[in-house]
Parts: sequence; structure tokens; C-alpha cells
Amino acid sequence: MTIYKSTEGKQAVLEHYESVIKQWPVACDQLRISTCEGETHLLCCGDETLPPLLLLHGSMSNASAWYFDIEAWSKHFRIYAVDMIGEPGFSANARPLLSSDAYALWLDDVLSALGLSQVAIVGESLGGWLGLDYANRRPDKVTKLALLAPGGVGPQRNFLFKALPLLLLGGWGKRKIRQMIFGPLDKKPSPIMLEFRKFLELITKNFQPRIEKLPLLSDQDLKNIQASVLAIVGGKDVLLDSKATQTRLEANVANATVIYQPKARHLIRERDGVLEFLTNSKSSS
Repeated sequence: MTIYKSTEGKQAVLEHYESVIKQWPVACDQLRISTCEGETHLLCCGDETLPPLLLLHGSMSNASAWYFDIEAWSKHFRIYAVDMIGEPGFSANARPLLSSDAYALWLDDVLSALGLSQVAIVGESLGGWLGLDYANRRPDKVTKLALLAPGGVGPQRNFLFKALPLLLLGGWGKRKIRQMIFGPLDKKPSPIMLEFRKFLELITKNFQPRIEKLPLLSDQDLKNIQASVLAIVGGKDVLLDSKATQTRLEANVANATVIYQPKARHLIRERDGVLEFLTNSKSSS
């Protein structure tokens, strides 16, 4: 499967990804494991004696999405930041149907290779859907689930209709779209933030995003989840219906807490509650 627009584009994206990994804020190991969907790449950090934490990034991204969280979280957990298959990282290009059990089987192989029978998960956007899907299909394997603007619960918005006219306005229009999704750009960005802006532009230019619509979990799917769940959603999310996400999680997941941030967009920047939730023994299932 081809997920890049060109061989040169793929090379540019992966070379930039490698440069970001070299600037990782804590010591990390790169791990490549064999799975039913091909090779899977992970960034691993934190003391190996600490509890395991699996990180699942969003669409059009990779494990570098956790760069700004990793230093704090790795003090409490052995972190396994996964490059999701079919996304612009070092994992296989495979994109099985999201509506199938293929992603759960893939994560089964990942956990087995890591020697983990149970794990806490943090998932963002598409990774949030993946975490929910796995907790539904494998309720005994997920102890806690922290979600940032998760897909698969509230309906997707018809953002494409707003974005199409802006795409006709060249670079300005594309920047406007990114701001609508991620929020305003920092006026005085740090060097690493500038690095990430360039990385996002490279991915946008050279990568072919998924066009398959995210399947919505049914009420029963959500009821199947035994893990404690924390979800943080944004009131200005242009991609997902955050109020519907909050309502459905609170109504169907037995042990769910939803934090609604009225001014937040699809990218949840204020995520202090995640570490508190993960380290709080009272929130265990």
C-alpha cells in the first residue's frame, strides 16, 4: 500500500522524524517488533520497573506527538509510544478496515511482544478511537484509558465543507485550516516548536491521509469497557462533536470522567489532568 505521494516525500518525512527522535527530551530506545500487520516501531522510555503506559497518537502523526508530555510522564511510567500502522512513522503502511477487528489483533501482537498482559493507554483523536476499540474488544487488558479529543464516540463534523474554499487560497488558506484545528500559532515559538511546524507541513505535503470514516462505537461497545476512563474534549473542536462525546461516555461507560474545555480545539493543549488520572490509585478500575 502506498501512503505517501512520492518516494522522495516519504524520505523527507522519515528523515525529519529521525531528527526529532534525536532531540527526544529523555533517553529512549527505538524498538521494532513483528506483528500480524507487519513491522511496528515504538519509542520506549522511562525505567523498565515502572508500570507500563501505551501511547497512541492521532492521524497524520507518529510517536513524536508526545514530545511535550514525555518528560513528565516517563518519571512515573515505562512508556511505549507506538507508531500506528498506516501513518507517517516507521511502522508498516498497512491500513486494514477500521470497522474490523484487525487493529485489536495488531495491538494483541504489540502487547505480546512487549510481554504485557495489561496496560494503561493514552490515546489522542484516532488513537483515542483505537484505545476505545481495544478496551471494548479486550476489556481485561486495559486498566486505564485517558483520551484526548477521542474519535469514535461523538459524530464527525462536516469540516471539509469549511476547508475546501480555504484550500483554494494557497498557503494562507492551509495555515488557516491548521489554526482552526490546532488553535492559534505561538507568536514566539521555541526552536523545537518550529521543528514540529516544519514536520507538520512536510506530512501535509507528502502524506495521503485516511479517507475512511471513523466507526462510531455503539452504546453496548462503550458499556463493555471496564477500564477507568478520562476524556478531555474541546468546545471549539471543528472535527468532532465534543458535547455528544461527553454525553455518550458519561451515559455508557461505568467509570468515566469527562473534562469539557470550552475554548479548546481538536488539539488538547491543557492536559495536566492526564497524569493526575493515571497516577491516582482511586481512579483504578
